[in-house]
Amino acid sequence: MKNIKLIATTNIGLEAVTKRELLDLGYEDLEVSDGKIKISCQLKDIAILNLRLRTAERVLLLIDSFRAETFEELFDKVFEINWWDYIAEDDQFIIQGRSRKSKLFSISDCQRITEKAIIEKLKMKYKVSWFEKSGSRVKIEVSLLNDIAEITIDTSGDGLHKRGYREVNYKAPLSETIAASLVKLSFWNKDRILADPFCGSGTIPIEAAMIEKNIAPGLMRDFDFVKFKFFDEELFKEEKKKCYSEIKYDEKLEILASDVSHKAIQIARANAEILGLEEDISFFQKDIRDLDLPDDYGVIITNPPYGERIGKEDVDELNKELGELARALKTWSYYIITANENFEKNFGKKADRNRKLYNGRLKTYYYQYYGPKPRR
Repeated sequence: MKNIKLIATTNIGLEAVTKRELLDLGYEDLEVSDGKIKISCQLKDIAILNLRLRTAERVLLLIDSFRAETFEELFDKVFEINWWDYIAEDDQFIIQGRSRKSKLFSISDCQRITEKAIIEKLKMKYKVSWFEKSGSRVKIEVSLLNDIAEITIDTSGDGLHKRGYREVNYKAPLSETIAASLVKLSFWNKDRILADPFCGSGTIPIEAAMIEKNIAPGLMRDFDFVKFKFFDEELFKEEKKKCYSEIKYDEKLEILASDVSHKAIQIARANAEILGLEEDISFFQKDIRDLDLPDDYGVIITNPPYGERIGKEDVDELNKELGELARALKTWSYYIITANENFEKNFGKKADRNRKLYNGRLKTYYYQYYGPKPRR
């Protein structure tokens, strides 16, 4: 199993961001479609991608792809796979499913047929009639689109947004993968001030600091692939050691994270301390109306409260305050993610670019206002 195909899944609208990450990591044979990128690579890349990708949601191992218009075809094709190459006798294998625009539209039936085919195949090798499923977790998915079935194994386990540093959340948090994407879509770099006046749990400032200090996002968590029978755990240990060696511990950053809530600041500071970033991010309690920032080509990336989190009048007022801040700090750039479709009206200016993103199932808009380039 030297040459394999992996699938990095993404939030819809962020495929180009993840593709850029993959290109920067040296991957060239990429196939991009809605919500996923297929990568031709080798077994060791399972560890590399899970540890290093900041904007992807999961890393899947593609086992097979075939046309299936009947349950008999689905059973036969799944049965053809040598499942003992992937599943140990005591592995806890779980079948998940999805289907769109396909004749086999019943997800539960697709899962049942797939599991039956896998069990019948494993019986041939392990000579047992019952599988206890008491060992390591192996999540298998049967996914149908336009009658083409893809059989994959989820190498990540828990979603890649679960970095391990956010032990406590504050209200409705922005996912870590979305936050990292916002930073990568901005023009911020280590030579400019970054401010988040609605920092909440601190996710945007923390992800920004991790990017500039080159802290791999997967260093503090576990992955299902480490225990797979076909994966050498030493490959994971070697890549993890390499990630630690590449951290830029001495990189100096100026990141300001504020919030009107004292509790939010406590939570955000605690999350940053888990990663040792307490000296890179200044956390402080402050209402945006009282925020005092130098007009020095800084960048604001923020997720202001919206929707059910506070009343509509308060949402409008906060967005107007952001607009006032922008008019006062003319050299700054502003990047605001919100579900509020009236944001531009209240901010007082049309965005230079507006990108539609999904934070979970919630449709949001990423309004981007480009300030002048810093003087050399």
